[in-house]
Amino acid sequence: MTETTGVKRVFICGSALRGQPDHGNLQSATFIREAKTRSLYRLHAAADGWHPAIYEVSEGGVSIPGEVYELTIAEYKHLLATEPPNMYPGDVVLEDGEVLTAILYPRELIEKYSWPDISDLGGWAAYKAAVAKE
Repeated sequence: MTETTGVKRVFICGSALRGQPDHGNLQSATFIREAKTRSLYRLHAAADGWHPAIYEVSEGGVSIPGEVYELTIAEYKHLLATEPPNMYPGDVVLEDGEVLTAILYPRELIEKYSWPDISDLGGWAAYKAAVAKE
């Protein structure tokens, strides 16, 4: 977050992506660009596919596709307030080395509930599209 501009850049990789049901949670945030993380993360379908769950791994990670947005402080606080339980802001590294905030999920809970690993399906939007065709 920059104190001078009062904005924060955030990496979105789940249900707030364009075309997804929670996109409105971004309010009037400014879309900056599509982006991918470095291959340091895993993506799961948490709570029976209700929301995505991303976390960092030391090995076996994949590049997660998503979008970069610029949010005002008020928009950022609103986004955090609309996230499901247990999700928290944390840093992710994009392919180009930029470090941004994303909404992460505790790996321990993913493993506790054995939520499906969807890391190799091309991201959250691709997973939701595949499920909709079933």
